[in-house]
Order: sequence, then structure tokens, then C-alpha cells
Amino acid sequence: MIRVHGARENNLKDVSIEIPKRRLTVFTGVSGSGKSSLVFNTIAAESQRLINETYSAFVQGFMPTLARPEVDVLEGVTTAITVDQQRMGADPRSTVGTATDANAMLRILFSRLGEPHIGPPSAYSFNTASVRASGAITVERGDKKTVKATYNRTGGMCTRCEGRGAVSDIDLTQLYDDSKSLAEGAFTIPGWKSDSQWTVQVYAQSGFVDPDKPIREYTKKELQDFLYGEPVKVKVNGVNLTYEGLIPKIQKSFLSKDKEALQPHIRAFVERAVTFTVCPECEGTRLSEGARSSKIKKISIADACAMEIRDLAEWVRGLDEPSVAPLLSALQQTLDSFVEIGLGYLSLDRPAGTLSGGEAQRVKMIRHLGSSLTDVTYVFDEPTAGLHPHDIQRMNGLLLRLRDKGNTVLVVEHKPEVIAIADHVVDLGPGAGTGGGTVCFEGTVEGLRTAGTVTGRHFDDRSAVKETVRKPTGTLEIRGATANNLRGVDVDIPLGVLAVVTGVAGSGKSSLVHGSIPAGAGVVSVDQGAIKGSRRSNPATYTGLLDPIRKAFAKTNGVKPALFSANSEGACPTCNGAGVVYTDLAMMAGVATPCEECEGKRFQAAVLDYHLGGRDISEVLAMSVTEAEEFFGSGEAHTPAAQRILGRLVDVGLGYLSLGQPLTTLSGGERQRLKLATHMSEKGGVYVLDEPTNGLHLADVEQLLALLDRLVDSGKSVIVVEHHQAVMAHADWIIDLGPGAGHDGGRIVFEGTPADLVTARSTLTGEHLAGYVG
Repeated sequence: MIRVHGARENNLKDVSIEIPKRRLTVFTGVSGSGKSSLVFNTIAAESQRLINETYSAFVQGFMPTLARPEVDVLEGVTTAITVDQQRMGADPRSTVGTATDANAMLRILFSRLGEPHIGPPSAYSFNTASVRASGAITVERGDKKTVKATYNRTGGMCTRCEGRGAVSDIDLTQLYDDSKSLAEGAFTIPGWKSDSQWTVQVYAQSGFVDPDKPIREYTKKELQDFLYGEPVKVKVNGVNLTYEGLIPKIQKSFLSKDKEALQPHIRAFVERAVTFTVCPECEGTRLSEGARSSKIKKISIADACAMEIRDLAEWVRGLDEPSVAPLLSALQQTLDSFVEIGLGYLSLDRPAGTLSGGEAQRVKMIRHLGSSLTDVTYVFDEPTAGLHPHDIQRMNGLLLRLRDKGNTVLVVEHKPEVIAIADHVVDLGPGAGTGGGTVCFEGTVEGLRTAGTVTGRHFDDRSAVKETVRKPTGTLEIRGATANNLRGVDVDIPLGVLAVVTGVAGSGKSSLVHGSIPAGAGVVSVDQGAIKGSRRSNPATYTGLLDPIRKAFAKTNGVKPALFSANSEGACPTCNGAGVVYTDLAMMAGVATPCEECEGKRFQAAVLDYHLGGRDISEVLAMSVTEAEEFFGSGEAHTPAAQRILGRLVDVGLGYLSLGQPLTTLSGGERQRLKLATHMSEKGGVYVLDEPTNGLHLADVEQLLALLDRLVDSGKSVIVVEHHQAVMAHADWIIDLGPGAGHDGGRIVFEGTPADLVTARSTLTGEHLAGYVG
């Protein structure tokens, strides 16, 4: 047994349980009930910390430091390998191949067998630039000696796009109106007014261009200075300023920042002015000409990475070279694991940031499938996220195989299909947040069915197909869609109803919904991207709720709003508004102690003397969403703007969150619903939701369906990309893509009502939905 005694991480309330080893244990419970706190933040974290402690202090200095979890006793822990749902880094240079080491093996293969031979493995890497240097180096040892040295390294990076595969072009027509002169206000960049603004004055009075001449009449030299001039010091109205060309100026001031962090009108300008086109030199392969010229059996490394992985696996199988036999067998094993886990439709050059959460998680599983380790604890976080019911059966097979090798498998999961194969079930709850954190049931699946817990009661829930469906009020036309693997798809998505787009993983759903909807259709898209936010962010700052609250406080007390921000003037000076003081202890885990001055309230003492409706700002941030909705609903604190936002949070089922809870402590399902609540206020007639049931308990799915119904009834159109059968059964219209994944998909195999899909049973989705509805 793995014995846990007195676990108090996050919202756990002194949990003590025993988990059988070498069995498959599923942890379930509503979203926010403490599953991840128990499995990831307690068991897996402690295992990782104990392993790190076996290394020397020198090695520990390079590892992430982990604090000991809040738990009294943890016995019988084995090495834990966690496979979580963190999206892969969306760095533009990261691809499926670089993330799984498949590229590393391919590079060695080409450097040994490629004809003509161009250099070591780095010569085939699009992340390595070629370097040449020569000069004198002095080595300070005993007698100092200066020696001449030359150095060169061959890299495979395309010099034009620097290994990114795309180049950005700035559309000059969006920056200025060339029929006007600078004095007439030619610039159309947001915030650049012609008369008083320093930036504009620098151009007008630099002496490089004539401010009264229309831009289209500039000489070649003037245009070159205007657009690409090197930075130089100039005097404008007696002040020393720096003049530089317009293009580098724009790149520094707008394009070097994260696009998500820009203000909406500036982001719109950047999206208009900057176009990304495939790099003309490497044709999007990211590789230099040399790397593309070296081939094995007429295939270059660029061709190999562009193939679907199942085809690449076949090609590797056909190479018979005794000199690199161990490399070929390792590469083949990795590629076969991709196919086996149902990701054979990906290609190695697919950017890692474009994978969905479920795909990213399965890519991380690949390393562990062929491993011959046993007696390991594998910890999975909703491994079926983003999987079609057809693919869930394969995933179940993999989990059972890992268990049968003699490992302990712990799975956090909501899907009844996965709970059904468990040897042991732990149900946490009964509610979420402060209402959860206790063990409601542990035992077998049969025991869970009769246990009367929330999960037990909803375990055999089946939604029936709707008798009557809504009539569409219009259509959204998509014509000749060819994004990714779509094959010239023509489809009319009905508006004013609940439309569901479904199909097996990799069939082209997201390509259709995110990549092909015509611009300007008034679409509000809520995707699966991570929420940006630090430990200073909380639901109040993220949803914009804090603005009306600060204004209300400031107005009542006659002071300025900035005082009521823990990131601004009101912050406690000792902890800078963080509420805790961090002490870094090098390779030991850092210590966070509550700040003594503000007692963890984050604000200066003076700020807490100002009240609104009898509460100070720290007491308001400690309220739950439902309490706050009541508080701002009437009386002295009546604030309609705050109440609207709080109402939306209650709608998506987050009434139990406290306003000041750091975003970093929210579960995956909670973050997604927080995002949904923020987007519900946007002016748009069409909502596109990408798998909103991700991380939701069966009981929460009913609430989500009620919310979608309310959205549709209020006159919005809702398009949902979804695999959950309850959502499919509830839809007014279903569009099913397939029949397979990758180049076997990308076509529409069914469109119509759910009832027709069930009676026809013509597709994989139809089969599973019919089985579900019974």
C-alpha cells in the first residue's frame, strides 16, 4: 500500500487513505474537489522530492526545488512518473519532433547515411546556426600562452527565417497614407498624432526627409532613410533624441511584445499590419539548402519530417544498414509508439504549440510506453481529454498494459468508461473548493454505483436525444476549406442553435472551426489555451471585476482607485503586495512565510481603514463569488458593473471560488470556465467553444448544458467542438468529420440532427452515440 496520512495541500482536509500498489486506481470527484492536490501535489511531488534528494548538492542546484508537501506521513511511495496536461511550450522553434527526441535520432541517421555528407548532426538542426570565428585566445595556466585559433560549426538553420519557417512582412499601407506629407499627418499608427507627439516630431525635424513633401514623392535615398535608417542622435526643438527608421521602430515598439498582452486596438493594428508568409528560401522547412540537399534513398530530412508519422515508420522499416542498426531500432520504436497511441496522423514538423491538450499529453506518454521499468507509479491527469469515445478504448488498453507490467497506475478522471476499468476508486468531494477536500468513498466500481456520492449517483446517467430541435435563424457559410488536412470542405453551420462539431481526434475539427471561419463573422472563440497569470493574478483581476470594485471604494471614500490595488499604490511595502515573503535557499526548497506586517492581507494598514458597506478591500477579496454577488447587489455597496461579472461567474458554476484566490491554485476545469465567463461579455453573436467539458465532472456537464441553452435562448449562436456524448445528444445539429485521422480524415461524413445520426449509425460517432443513448 501507499499510505497517506493527514494531507492538507490546497483544500484537502486532513485526508488519510491507503492506495493499493500494482493496481489501477482512479481518483474522481467534481472539478475543484482536490483530486490533483492529492495525487499530483502530495504523492507525486513527495516522490519527486525524495528522488532529487539522492543527488549531490551540486546536481540539485540545477534541478527545480520542491517544497515538502503539507502531509504528516507518506509511506511506501515508489518512483513516480507524472504525465500531466500542461500544454507544450508554444515556442515557434518547438515541433513534435524536437519535443519527443525523434528529430535528434533522425539527425544522427542523416549525418551517418546522408549523401552528400554535409557535417555532424547539428548540420541538420534548424535550431543551430552556422558559426565561423578566428583570432587569438589566451589560456591562463602556469605560463600564459597566446595561441591562434579558428573555429567553425555547421548548422542547419535557414538564414532567412532563422529556423522559424515563416517570415513576417510589414504592410506599409497600414502604417501611413503615402498621398499625405508628415506635416499633414500621414501616419495611421494608433497613438501617433502629427502635431505634438515626440515620435512624429523626430521624423519631421530630423533633416533626413522633407516634412512637407507627400511620402510617395520621396527620392530613393529619402525612402531608405525613412523606412530603414540606422539609429542616430538628432536635435529636435533643442532636445537630444534618437532617430531610427520606421520599420525597426515598429518592430521594437509593437512586435517585440507578446500579442496577447497588447491593448485590443493595438492588437488589431498589429494583426492588420503584419502578415506572416511561408519563408521563400526554405519553403517553410526551416532548413538551410545544404541540409535539404543531403538525402537517403531520395528522401531529405525535410521530406522525412513532413511525412505523416505512420508513413515515416514504414520508410524507416525499409532501411537496412547494419552500421546504424541500434539507432534504427530505437527510432522505429519511438515512431511505432506514436502510431499505437493513436497519433500516427501527426507529422514531426508540426509546431508543438498547435497540439490540443489531449494530443500534447499523449505525446508525453510516448517515452514511457516502451520502458522496461517496473514497480513505478504512473500518474495521469485525465488521459482521455480530447479523445473520441472510439479512441478511449485504446487508451484504456494502454493503462491496463502499464499496470500489468507490475506498475501502480493512478489516474485522475471523470469519464465513466475509464472509471469502469479501475481496480480501486477514490471519490473526493462532496463539493468543490472549500466544500470539498474529503474522501467520500473508496472501494470498487460496483461499490461506487451504490454509494450515493455525487459521482455514484451520476455514474450511469445517460442523456436522451432531444425530441424537438430548434430551427436555425441563418447559416455561417464555409466554402472550400483546406486548412491542415481539410479537403476542400463546403459546409453551412446553422446559426441561432446549438451546433456540435465532432469526429475522431485528428479528423480536422479545430481546423474547420478555428482555421476556416471567415473573418468578420463576429465570432468569440474560447479555446483550450492556458490562462496567462502569475501568483499575483486572481479571479477578480482576470475577469476585470476589480476595476468597478476599486472605483466604488474610491468614490465612497474620496480617494484614488490605485490605493485599492495590491500591485500598485496600496501594496504592503514589506512583501510588495504578495502577502508572503519568499526566501530562496539555493538547492533546498524555498520558504514562503506569511508577511508579518500585513498578515497576508497584501495591503498597507492605512488602506484597510477605508470601508464600503462595512467591509474593507481585503475582506471583499476573501468573499466567495456568491457572497460577493449578494453584497454588491444592494445597499451601500450596490455596484451593477461588478454584479454583472459576478453573475456570469455564478452562471458557469464558479460560485464557490473566492475573489482573491491566486490563479495558480485553480484546477484545469475551473480555469476553462473562468475563461468562458470572461468571454461571455464580449459583443459577438457566435460563440465557438473548444471542448468545454474538459476537466468537468458528470454533474457539472449538466450545468454546462443548461448554460449553453441559456446562451442560445438569448439569441446567440453556439458552435461546440466536442466528444462528450451528453453534449452531442443535447445538440440541435451535428457535423461529424472523418472517417479517420490525418490524411484519412478531413471530410464531412455526416450532418444532421442527433436523432438521425443515431438511427443511421453510419459513422464511428453514430455507433458510439447510439450505444450511449441506448
